Amino acid sequence: MDSKKEDTFGEGTPMTIDLKPEQQRVIDLAVRSGAYQNPGEVLDQAFEIIREQLDLEDWMVEQREAMAAHLEKGFAQAECGELVDGNAAVEMLRRRRAERLKLEG
Repeated sequence: MDSKKEDTFGEGTPMTIDLKPEQQRVIDLAVRSGAYQNPGEVLDQAFEIIREQLDLEDWMVEQREAMAAHLEKGFAQAECGELVDGNAAVEMLRRRRAERLKLEG
């Protein structure tokens, strides 16, 4: 038999959630541990973790798209014979990293 928890969805519209027994056990254990005052706090933490994961996924997609654009530009430059010497490229990356660390530090 599934446990039910009521929550709100959207603009205060009540929502009933059917929990699997294992989900109910995890929530109960979390509350009994003293780390959370009630099941709502457990769910708030779980939702925050999910939000962070979704934000990270969005960031990763953005980074992947930016990297693809850089690669495309690099291949185009290579086709035009605009390659940079390997040692010069390494030195340029070292300078950029040093500048970035200086700004962060």
